[in-house]
Amino acid sequence: MKVMYKDGHAAECQAEEELHIIRHTAAHILAQAVKRLYPQARFAYGPATEKGFYYDVDLGDVKLSDEDFPAIEAEMAKIVKENLPIKPFILSREEAVKLMQERGEIYKVEHIGDLPEDAELSFFQQGEYIDMCVGPHLCYTKALKAFKLTQLSGAYWKNDKNNIMLTRIGGVAFRNQTEMADYMKLMEEAERRDHRRIGKEMNLFMLCDEGPGFPFFMPKGMALKNALIDYWRDLHYEANYVEVSTPMIMNRHLWETSGHWDHYKDNMYATKIDGEDYCIKPMNCPGGVMVYKSQPHSYRELPLRVGELGLVHRHELKGALHGLFRVRCFTQDDAHIFMRPDQITDEIMGVVGLINKVYSKFGFDYFVELSTRPENSMGSDEDWNAATDGLKAALEKLNMPYIVNEGDGAFYGPKIDFHLRDSLGRTWQCGTIQLDFQMPLNFGLEYIAEDGSRQRPIMIHRVCFGSIERFIGILTEHFAGKFPTWLAPVQVKVLPVSDKSLDYAKEVYEALREKKIRCELDTRNEKIGYKIREARQVDRVPYMLIIGGKEVEERTVSVRDRATDETAAMSMDEFLSKVCKEIDERL
Repeated sequence: MKVMYKDGHAAECQAEEELHIIRHTAAHILAQAVKRLYPQARFAYGPATEKGFYYDVDLGDVKLSDEDFPAIEAEMAKIVKENLPIKPFILSREEAVKLMQERGEIYKVEHIGDLPEDAELSFFQQGEYIDMCVGPHLCYTKALKAFKLTQLSGAYWKNDKNNIMLTRIGGVAFRNQTEMADYMKLMEEAERRDHRRIGKEMNLFMLCDEGPGFPFFMPKGMALKNALIDYWRDLHYEANYVEVSTPMIMNRHLWETSGHWDHYKDNMYATKIDGEDYCIKPMNCPGGVMVYKSQPHSYRELPLRVGELGLVHRHELKGALHGLFRVRCFTQDDAHIFMRPDQITDEIMGVVGLINKVYSKFGFDYFVELSTRPENSMGSDEDWNAATDGLKAALEKLNMPYIVNEGDGAFYGPKIDFHLRDSLGRTWQCGTIQLDFQMPLNFGLEYIAEDGSRQRPIMIHRVCFGSIERFIGILTEHFAGKFPTWLAPVQVKVLPVSDKSLDYAKEVYEALREKKIRCELDTRNEKIGYKIREARQVDRVPYMLIIGGKEVEERTVSVRDRATDETAAMSMDEFLSKVCKEIDERL
């Protein structure tokens, strides 16, 4: 595909660039269509994204809805059909400001002011529409073959809540209609698997206006959450971790020492106690540090692996909240490992192995990113280089391919991020390993070395699930609510055909409970077909036990398997043995 660059030359682009350029061009065509329909529109940013494109627009008093999409798409199609050439040109700063002022583009003028003095200011024009952009773009509008508007939301100018709220219009674009049709089918399946819908159907959790971003877990959701936590505890016991619990509210001085106050205070909730400032913890690590600091340590004790299932609170913008994926409080499955410098590689390898075991259990594959020092960081170049080299050494010793993500580390250290892929091919960043030289320094942590000297330990921050709540959302969509037996909120449902079989059904139910199998007895006066469909399709129960006259007489159970939708007769002992094996072995 031939594209137009800002210096005016056209050339064939690389295959990996193609979709980005198509989507970038789609954003400009969207903006042109919006300007034609809403002449008062003023434009902010309009980038391509991984799946599509968007443009942030100030429409004045006009409020768009999804019902406006067809008209905008029709105008975009008209622009495509006009086959307008997309031509670049370059202006001086003075000329660029004048042009944008003449066109009423106040956000572009402000953006120019934010750019370095020596920045080259390039523009692209298609018909009457001009946009400031570095490109590249398609050569003609007709080269945009497949697009669709998909979302509408609010976005603060420059992502600052103190600025005006703009309208973000988003869409998708592909090389051709076939690719777009495949993508739309995938989106339909994703909507069918939406954890918010499934969570409501299965009565797992709820979100309400009285606590936006603060999820309520219902009994079935709590059963699921506790099953995950039990699995987490078993894994960590095997890996020689100890578990602690630290306070949810701690003095501001602690957060100043840790660096969170300077680097993260806008996302922290604060309060006053006894006239002093306190913060609700957004992270568990300073509490873990205080546990370590509470007593002296010898080199013989290290590594010390300390786990914590800590409830943390973070002030997320209301518009960013999304089911369990983006919340304001969540349980972080943290662990902090305190170690000597010679233990770095082995400890990181151990954590990678633990995270791999977790993701394999749920059928996820994943890829790894190494994130390096960000601009807003603390610590010396020497410590940062040592920490980054330590992470690289572990990954290379494991022969694990990784992508370098420059400048995206934590403010106190570089990190390894694990991006898992679900059953729809979507990626989620969950697990992370962060190597930290700074917090042990800030808090004056020590251990007595073999030679009797006092040395500073090195600290690993790591999570497997990340947020247990978010991980539940991911699992719900990954399995479409059909959790494996060991994880299912209700593992078995007992379905008596009529009142005549109710007494035996109660015996079966009690036998299940005695084995601590999560089960329910459906005593409603409904037809058995209705009970089976609801148990399988709505509650998504792995096993349904149908109890009729024959089962009462023979003291057996008819087992309906969710996976096959087939029914088989079994003795109660045979069924208990089967289910207990699946639960015990977490199958």
